[in-house]
Amino acid sequence: MRISISRYTLQQLIILIVLVALMVVLSVLSSDFLTFTNLTNVIRQIATVVIVGSAATLLMITGNIDLSVGSVLALTGVAAAKFVVAGLSLPTAFTLAVLVGLGVGAVNGVMVAKLQMPPVIATLGTMYAARGIAFIISDGKSVNVGLPPSYDVLGRGFVGAVPLPAILLIIVFIIFLFVEKRTTLGKYCFAIGGNKTAAILSGINVNSIVIILYTIVGCLAGLAGIIMSSRLGVGQPSVGIGFEFDVIVAIVLGGTSLAGGKGSLSGMLIGALIVGFLSNGLNLLNVQSFYQEVFKGLVLVGAVILDNTIKEKLGKAKSLNTGKLQAKAEE
Repeated sequence: MRISISRYTLQQLIILIVLVALMVVLSVLSSDFLTFTNLTNVIRQIATVVIVGSAATLLMITGNIDLSVGSVLALTGVAAAKFVVAGLSLPTAFTLAVLVGLGVGAVNGVMVAKLQMPPVIATLGTMYAARGIAFIISDGKSVNVGLPPSYDVLGRGFVGAVPLPAILLIIVFIIFLFVEKRTTLGKYCFAIGGNKTAAILSGINVNSIVIILYTIVGCLAGLAGIIMSSRLGVGQPSVGIGFEFDVIVAIVLGGTSLAGGKGSLSGMLIGALIVGFLSNGLNLLNVQSFYQEVFKGLVLVGAVILDNTIKEKLGKAKSLNTGKLQAKAEE
């Protein structure tokens, strides 16, 4: 068995144990935690993180990152509300808002791939620009006057007992899990992240792949913005501050390397559940919000330390096994 497989099997097992332990502890500390209503609320809350994280995981596997998703979420939410207030139908308004997110993602991709800008700098720039545009087009105010009652269906609606955002989460996750495991695009992501030079020499159009991934991330950030706006029943330019942090924590906690080349969507889903249950549990325990940010920071640091520790231990084990095989060969 390859070391990379052993490493990620072990790491995902560990974070799965952490998830189960967290749920057990929170269920003991709060009788409201394991109720059906609360669990569905958590799934609804993490839906946007998983939806964006599904594409952002593949992007990070290539060694790139997108810090603009929170601002794109705000911009597309405001755009959707403005379009509806202007008299467009909900499907048309939502489609146009998603296209806004797609456009921002494409700009990110061009800056990173074609202009060779560092991903952090490029997406930090669009993060500020998108947030600023959201405030400009909304005049710095919430957009809620003139929205129809049906506006909140996408974010608050149910299909039977299942929240509609949860259904969208499942659909998007399954699609991108298939992309990761079964498509050429998924294989190219790992190849680019593992060795970009080798990927180029093997004939992979790295720039095109990076642009496609950034565009998809922007598109899904647009979808997440519509879901959030619908859930709140308002286009709010200040929403989504720190959202990019939640996405990155979920991805890194799930085992995706910041250096690229390694990662998985299943790990990201577990990471998102940990972040969601942690935030929910702290709310149930009446822990103030700024303490929650401290906990999230510790979780992120802990995830990186765990990743490095497992990598180091398995690397030593591999070296030891190699040494033994060489010694036997010499005998």
